[in-house]
Amino acid sequence: MAVIDEIIIISNGKLSFGDYESVEKRKVSDFELDGNMYNVKTHKLLTRLEKNNGLLLETVPGSTVHNLEVFDEMIEFSIEGFEDSQITMELEGSTDYKIYVNNLQVGLTTSSKSGKVSFSLELSNDIKKVRIVKFQP
Repeated sequence: MAVIDEIIIISNGKLSFGDYESVEKRKVSDFELDGNMYNVKTHKLLTRLEKNNGLLLETVPGSTVHNLEVFDEMIEFSIEGFEDSQITMELEGSTDYKIYVNNLQVGLTTSSKSGKVSFSLELSNDIKKVRIVKFQP
């Protein structure tokens, strides 16, 4: 995979967005998919995706996210960037989630009351596949 030409696109019903190579700040507002409105801001230092004016995913430094799919119990995407990234997502509040990277479980975390989940990934120009699954004990 490579950085996408547009900063947000739909391919096979999945969102891809971000440009970690961009020195200048770029943004797209009011991008519609399935009745939801998305806003994306991206550059080398930050990539942020909002869904219906609320945070969905943010990376510091910036990244490119491919094939984002959001389901009731799971989120999947591939991500690439030039160095280690801190990822923050807003999910369901006070809920346990398993985090998988390249099909290996790397963590179990509980979201904050507001739904924030944060984790780090070692990217260094390497594409990682991420899956976040709501934990049902």
